[in-house]
Amino acid sequence: MERHERRTQVNRVTLGIIGTGMVGSAVARRATDAGLHVVLSNSRGPETLADLVAELGDRATAATPAEAASAGDLVLAAVPLAFHERLPRAELSGKTVIDPMNYALYPGFSIPELDSNELTSSELVQRHLADSRVVKALHNYGPKQMLEMFRPAGADDRTALPLHGDDATAKKEVADLLDVLGFDAVDLGTLPESWRSEPNTPLYALPYIGQPPSGLTPQEFVAWAQQATGIPVPAARIKELAAAAVRGTAGFRM
Repeated sequence: MERHERRTQVNRVTLGIIGTGMVGSAVARRATDAGLHVVLSNSRGPETLADLVAELGDRATAATPAEAASAGDLVLAAVPLAFHERLPRAELSGKTVIDPMNYALYPGFSIPELDSNELTSSELVQRHLADSRVVKALHNYGPKQMLEMFRPAGADDRTALPLHGDDATAKKEVADLLDVLGFDAVDLGTLPESWRSEPNTPLYALPYIGQPPSGLTPQEFVAWAQQATGIPVPAARIKELAAAAVRGTAGFRM
């Protein structure tokens, strides 16, 4: 009964989504299919989202990032980490913000505080969104797998996803959302500990898709991972892999 009541409450939630690339669009599809309302936004304007909103149906609307932030009970900030300072800080004040961003290293781009492991990328986001409750989630799992691997609660092959955050209530909100989307959640601690599920750790991508062919360039690996068939990963395995992680060089190299 408690789970049913919790799911009913989450189904009344409006999910604001800032960024409609592969991650934002996949979460929007899964959320509307699961019965949630979503408010979509990107940097190019609501009019550019007309086709996506039409595809998603009457549970989806388009807005500006500031409007999506204001409308969302929870907000997914699915933008490149390099643009995190463009997130609407005032409108996100007091909100739980889901951070799926990863540090990807491009030629000519680096963040010294991340390179030195002084901060994790989610701590950097939390520093910008000082009045929000940032929860790291949906960052180590592919959009294709999200749309194919969701399962009802209690299913033997239900997949678990890690989350990190400094606020217990915010983490519960995100865990409840993941449950409605069709996934279990594993709380792996605080934002300073979020490196345990970031790129270059055993929890990043591969447990859910298996080993790639040998000899792939980083770009080829990304393309392969985006099309790979999903593999169920239970909560116990998530905990094992997180415990085995060793902190090394930050960032996924492109």
